[in-house]
Amino acid sequence: MEKTVASEPHELLGQLHSTADEFIAIRRAIHAHPELAFEEQRTSDLVAECLRNWGYQVHRGLGGTGVVGVLQKGEGTKSIGIRADMDALPILERTGLDYASRLPGKMHACGHDGHTAMLLCAARYLAQSQDFNGRLHLIFQPAEENEGGALRMVEEGLFEQFPCDEIYALHNAPGLPVGQMAISSGPAMASFDRVTVTLRGRSAHGAMPHHGIDSMQCAASIVLGLQSIITREIDAQQAVVITVGSIQAGEVYNIVPESAVLKIGVRALDPDVRRKVEQRLQAFVQAQASSYQLECEIEYLHKYPVLVNRPEQTEYARQAAIRLLGADMVGERPPTMGSEDFAYMLQHRPGAYIRLGNGVGEDGGCMVHNPLYDFNDKALHIGAAFWVHLASSYLV
Repeated sequence: MEKTVASEPHELLGQLHSTADEFIAIRRAIHAHPELAFEEQRTSDLVAECLRNWGYQVHRGLGGTGVVGVLQKGEGTKSIGIRADMDALPILERTGLDYASRLPGKMHACGHDGHTAMLLCAARYLAQSQDFNGRLHLIFQPAEENEGGALRMVEEGLFEQFPCDEIYALHNAPGLPVGQMAISSGPAMASFDRVTVTLRGRSAHGAMPHHGIDSMQCAASIVLGLQSIITREIDAQQAVVITVGSIQAGEVYNIVPESAVLKIGVRALDPDVRRKVEQRLQAFVQAQASSYQLECEIEYLHKYPVLVNRPEQTEYARQAAIRLLGADMVGERPPTMGSEDFAYMLQHRPGAYIRLGNGVGEDGGCMVHNPLYDFNDKALHIGAAFWVHLASSYLV
């Protein structure tokens, strides 16, 4: 579908920059009051109030705390969806900022406060200052961090109630200079699965281990051997990560532990490879347990699927970014092994996921999920201008 431009991109940057301080204040208020997955009541109240004041039809309740703002202008039948995530992480903030989290153990350590604020900034401009012809759906999603809020919204009827021809989202990117954007077609982020392995043997005194069945030794063998699935059974050109993040076994130095629990994360960029790794991991663990005479239980939980950017929507987003920022400020980004539940929405509607520079080094370069991270407010008006230009250019 050929799309024409309905707005002047360079003017947008200046106009959105002139209103940025108001939305930076909103962002910092959200940052100071972080809410974990499915707890985003204060944030969703704020979002709903803003959207309602600007003339949006406001719908609440999808995904528990989700908010969808709908704005129709003209008689056009095309529709576009833009998603922002709202949840925080269970991290103790150590930034020392004036607006740092007031809730110990909860922190906006991934920039969702910034994503929410920039979409609100775009929402007001689109409602009050931008003409378009069609329907705009602004989706404020709960529980992106590990809890699959996107899947819950989809399962509860997101796209049946709010049909979107295309859907888009973005994420801040530490390490990419502010003012730059990056996007690539195809697999962009990995699938993620969580595996819990429970080994059960027989306890014994450490001086007489032959009276027991050692779960710890088997756990160690599994940790070392799992990587052979990647290095000897998967094509070296296929990206896979297997991470043993936790071993829980025993409490003292002189007792053979009766049981051991391993917590394992598995990531892949190809669905077929994902399935093969699952099959081989389960078979390998069971075989190891059997060889050590242990009972074994495996809980294999499929979390997020591979996030795949569609070619047409990727190119549309790329061209919108180029018009806004210039070709030298828009690049490609290789796939990452991080995961994103926006992948669920992309399974149901064509769209793309874009990266927005958060800064380099001391200027916002601290990686996400870090107690020292903070969203870079210099990027807020850029992301808002991108959303305005993307949506208004589509809805012509």
